[in-house]
Amino acid sequence: MSLDSITTTIDDAVSDFFDPVATTVGDIVFYTVPVAGTDLPLIVAWLVIAGLVFTAWFGLIQARKLKLAFDVVRGRYDEKDSPGEVNHFQALTAAVSGTVGLGNIAGVAVAVSIGGPGATFWMILCGLLGMATKFVEVTLGVKYREQHPDGTVSGGPMHYLPKGLAERFGRGGAKLGKVLAVLASVMILFFGLFGGNLFQTNQSYAQISSTFGGEDGFLASSAGAVLFGLVVAALVGLVLLGGIRSIASVTSRLVPAMAIMYVLACLVVILVNVTAVPDAIGTIFQGAFEAEGVAGGVIGALIVGFQRAAFSNEAGLGSAPIAHSAVKTKHPASEGLVALLEPFIDTVVVCTMTALTIVIAAPASWDAAREGNEIGGVTITSDAFETVLPWFPNLLTVAVLLFAFSTILTWGYYGLKAWTYLFGRSKVSETVFKAVWSVFVIAGSLLSLDSLISLADSALFLLSVFNIIGLYLLAPVVKRELNSFLTYVRNRHSGAAEADAGPAEPETAKAP
Repeated sequence: MSLDSITTTIDDAVSDFFDPVATTVGDIVFYTVPVAGTDLPLIVAWLVIAGLVFTAWFGLIQARKLKLAFDVVRGRYDEKDSPGEVNHFQALTAAVSGTVGLGNIAGVAVAVSIGGPGATFWMILCGLLGMATKFVEVTLGVKYREQHPDGTVSGGPMHYLPKGLAERFGRGGAKLGKVLAVLASVMILFFGLFGGNLFQTNQSYAQISSTFGGEDGFLASSAGAVLFGLVVAALVGLVLLGGIRSIASVTSRLVPAMAIMYVLACLVVILVNVTAVPDAIGTIFQGAFEAEGVAGGVIGALIVGFQRAAFSNEAGLGSAPIAHSAVKTKHPASEGLVALLEPFIDTVVVCTMTALTIVIAAPASWDAAREGNEIGGVTITSDAFETVLPWFPNLLTVAVLLFAFSTILTWGYYGLKAWTYLFGRSKVSETVFKAVWSVFVIAGSLLSLDSLISLADSALFLLSVFNIIGLYLLAPVVKRELNSFLTYVRNRHSGAAEADAGPAEPETAKAP
């Protein structure tokens, strides 16, 4: 039996087993109610409402403290001997590497195809609201993180839910927090293995084989897929062995480089078609309130925009606090402010650039997708770039590989923290997880397992249910931490002002 037939048999068997499970769970998690002629998934409304509540609770913090957030990233308020493993910039890039990825390339194309250009407006709004949610969850992640004797740090919902709720509500809060923490860990682990690993490898392999191999090339064969999977697994394993310091070291270089490359390419397309920019912006705003897409109507564009933005920036899902918890700081709210930049970078900047590029270029594949044909995802984005840069699909393949690799690394770290919370933190436990993770990297290049990806997406959104319950209950704690950090900032400024003024002049002695 050939390798191709073996992998096909395994793929079919796994899909046949999980298809009914994925359908049932998906129907529950993405339960919809009819709104203005379309269906609104309640889980999307849950995330949006959280963004609205936290935006109001913290007085539009994403606008008021944006400059302070950039100052913290630059290291302006760093303190020596702060506990943690990485600096603010490295923590930010490690977390952004888990969100900036294929969703920004393919997911945006899906959004503007299904919801029309107007979906872009709602994506931006959702990203802005998500900044406040991200601030809350990351502040809690740093406050209730666990520091190990070897200097490493563990954080995330599996730590701040039980500790924070026990601190606020005693024994009852501890029980609720423990249940929520276990459920959150299971969801993180499941999505990490299938969505953060298998899906990333699968899509990056599909892109590289179609661009450089073709249907009859070596890369398109199962042997080529195995070789690709082995190479990626080896690289991932080497970085994971180094822990968050190694991951942050890689992502702090990889993420800015690939983001700059991608945004520059978007700018080239936009500048070449600069005369079309005003009309494109007008189309986006008009479409937001007079939507014309497959979904149809304003509510359809709104739902698609919010849903794709939530998938992309993960605000409220509890994943990013795991990476941010490793930061070197004595003030949890300082990293919360850094984290609110994530949805801004991911959704407001990168996703918007992708959408604007597609709307301006208007490739034929986008028109076909808006008519309901089965063309979409990265194909549309690639075709949009090709209208100006015929060679860019090759470079886009490199970007897809970099995005996928950084996402696999970050979710490998997230998955490891969830695994050790559930099964114990020991060398044996960690080694078992890393071995399983590497096997999934190889499998990702061989199998499609669409039903498992659907199930993993359900798990990711279930995270928001468990996580946001805790965020609401612990919001007063975040408020105190924010006030504490702002007091520290004011004291730093007043101290600097006194130092600049120099010592006071001694009084002249009076004559007797």
